[in-house]
Amino acid sequence: MAKQIEGVYENIIACATKEFLNKGYADASLRTIAAEAHTTTGSIYTRFGDKEGLFEAIVGKHYNKIISMYRTAQNEFASLPEESQPDNMASISGNCMYDGLLYCYDNLDVFKLILLKSEGTKFSHMIDEMVKIEAEATHKYLNVLKRLGKPSPKIDTKLEHMIITGMFNTYFELIIHEMPIEDAKLYLKEMREFYTAGWMKIMGQD
Repeated sequence: MAKQIEGVYENIIACATKEFLNKGYADASLRTIAAEAHTTTGSIYTRFGDKEGLFEAIVGKHYNKIISMYRTAQNEFASLPEESQPDNMASISGNCMYDGLLYCYDNLDVFKLILLKSEGTKFSHMIDEMVKIEAEATHKYLNVLKRLGKPSPKIDTKLEHMIITGMFNTYFELIIHEMPIEDAKLYLKEMREFYTAGWMKIMGQD
């Protein structure tokens, strides 16, 4: 009995992950999860508070990790001497997205939950949050270029938002479709080259 009690938390997590993947957050049933985990809904409420608390226990730390990785990369870039930023833009961003890709593949089910099954939770806006971080970093970089005497043409904010959103949607399609990892690495490299070249042209820096 003691061993069963010690494993209840992990068993609930495993069964909940399966239920959320199958039905999505909104339609997932705590009763089904409890039955599959050979426990009670009361046990779930005691450990996780409610259904969203259970979902957060599965995805929360991974969501925070990927956002933190991206923020850290942007802060690292912004901390570089301004004159060296143009030469390092592609490499720092590319390295971050590569590391993020590997992290997502190491936690594939979690990120499929976030990307496809999280509607109705605070985790459904991950791409929007990353787009916001990228847009803010882009505005800072444009100011750097201006101070360096390399001003860029004004970018329409709607166009900017569409381009950045398109980049992240393309990036996470690799996860959604579970591309073989070596193919995903190649597609990421080609994607980065495509978007970097496009941004450089828009910014008048090509």
